[in-house]
Amino acid sequence: MDKSLEKSLTLWLKQQQAACSGYLKLTVLFGVFTGLCLLAQAYLLAKVLDGLIMQNMQITRFYPEIASLLLLTSFRALLAYARERSGFIAGQRLRAQVRQTVLNKLVALGPSFIKTKPAGTWANIVFEQIEDLQDFYAKYLPAILLAGFTPLIILAAIVPVNWLSAIILLVTAPLIPLFMVLVGMGAAEANRKNFSALQQLNGHFLDSLRGLRTLILFHRQQDEIANIASVSNDVKQRTLSVLSLAFLSSAVLEFFAAISIAILAVYFGFSYLGHLDWGNFSLLPSSEQQLSLFSGLFVLLLAPEFYQPLKDLGSHYHAKAKAIAAAESLVALLSIQETALPLKGVPVQQDSSTSLAKIEFTTWELEANNLTVLSHEGQCLLGPLDFSISGLKKLAVVGASGSGKTTLVNLLLGFLPYEGSLKIQGIEFNQLDLTDWRQKLAWLGQEPQLFHGTLMENLSLGDKALTPEKAWELLRKANIDQFVAAHPQGLDLTIGEQAIGISVGQAQRFALARALNHDAQVFMLDEPTASLDISSAEAISQSIAKETASKCLLLVTHKLSQLQNMDTILVLEKGRLASRGTYDELMAEQGLFYQLNLEASYDINLQTSIGLS
Repeated sequence: MDKSLEKSLTLWLKQQQAACSGYLKLTVLFGVFTGLCLLAQAYLLAKVLDGLIMQNMQITRFYPEIASLLLLTSFRALLAYARERSGFIAGQRLRAQVRQTVLNKLVALGPSFIKTKPAGTWANIVFEQIEDLQDFYAKYLPAILLAGFTPLIILAAIVPVNWLSAIILLVTAPLIPLFMVLVGMGAAEANRKNFSALQQLNGHFLDSLRGLRTLILFHRQQDEIANIASVSNDVKQRTLSVLSLAFLSSAVLEFFAAISIAILAVYFGFSYLGHLDWGNFSLLPSSEQQLSLFSGLFVLLLAPEFYQPLKDLGSHYHAKAKAIAAAESLVALLSIQETALPLKGVPVQQDSSTSLAKIEFTTWELEANNLTVLSHEGQCLLGPLDFSISGLKKLAVVGASGSGKTTLVNLLLGFLPYEGSLKIQGIEFNQLDLTDWRQKLAWLGQEPQLFHGTLMENLSLGDKALTPEKAWELLRKANIDQFVAAHPQGLDLTIGEQAIGISVGQAQRFALARALNHDAQVFMLDEPTASLDISSAEAISQSIAKETASKCLLLVTHKLSQLQNMDTILVLEKGRLASRGTYDELMAEQGLFYQLNLEASYDINLQTSIGLS
């Protein structure tokens, strides 16, 4: 990974800590108090052992010290728990904020952007990669501060006892972070590659599950199993590479800590044998000028604790590498609007945006001048278009598959950028307050999105005040009330993931009922009867016609027989406006609309002849 990129990602990670700074400070504070407890414990234990062994004192003389040791041990355990708990809460709060920020960004970018990657990839980013930020805030950031505070406190306590021991500790201490950095230099890149492979596996596996029926019908399941095995093996190899770096780092840290402590032990051993007689500090009382058991025990008890914060920092260094690798995808996603979309006409909410709260949509006032709809990468998807619609209620958009119908709807929903000019009710679209605009909309697509839960929970999405009486009224309007009434669970009917347990036609009617719950002035319908049998399509079409009679309507459809009551029809061809007019006018032209109508009639006759109706 490029060093400048790694630095920028680290800076971004540190900037996010404002959400949990209070708990991070508590974590460090508890760690400092733990270090002070260690000093007191080492002092008391060295004093007790020195008195019992060297001065032949009775153990009863040390009952207060022993009691204090027990109390300090309990207090230290409480501090350790408090430190872990506050660190966990810090990471938890941070993860919640980042996850909400990512979800808000995905909502703002819209479904057209989300479809650019497999669902498994988004699941990996939203769940697993954000989870990998936990240890960076819960453990790594506090470890950085404690690696500075705790060793200094211990050094300050050792210097008055034995200055040479303090020098040995001070000289050997930098070896641990130095080799930690050397060993962990490739950890961030290894984690980044691991995340990339894991995203690929998640997306591939989820897509394979969704297409399992097709794979079985075409006898390709064994090939797909081999593909998944290959991708899984790649993930395994990358994961083992990351783990090997982590284990190597731990081994190096333990080695240098052990060597440093061994040097101290050798020094004290030679001192006790009389081969060394220097190292004690001159401020000690004259009775303590010679190296005592107290001095040796005190220093040797504190030596492992001196290196422990440095070892903790080293052991948590992989948390930084994981967080940096995870942050790369997160930062790329969160910065899309500022970097990938520097385009005129990006529909974003601004402080100067125009509110539509007091504007009533009784008719369409829609004007496009040299309008070009763009993808999030800046590629042209539709246009240029020029049209003006005024004083009309019912607007239809038709065309062959891939002509840009859904793209136009996504633009009007505020999910795609554009160039040129698009005005609604005389207001440039990129100056609208999107919240006000969307509150006036009801939308129904060709793939109903129902969530796992009860029917009532699905109907009340966005309206928690929905009453059972209102729910039955919505079901009646959608022509699905009889099915629900006949079901034993009624409004408590359980709907599975991907609308499992109900037919596509029933799911679409439930989605229509949910859309009708929104008191909208504008209805946008994107092929609401696609993939439905003729009877279900007619039932939904009748419900839509009845409930939108007094509303502004934009209908995208392939079924042109439904368009005879439309005020105007836009016919798109290869991203351009081919023609425009009423149903009768377009049929009289015998152009593209006429050909599309003939093809649609042939499809209906074919379905009828083979019994699909």
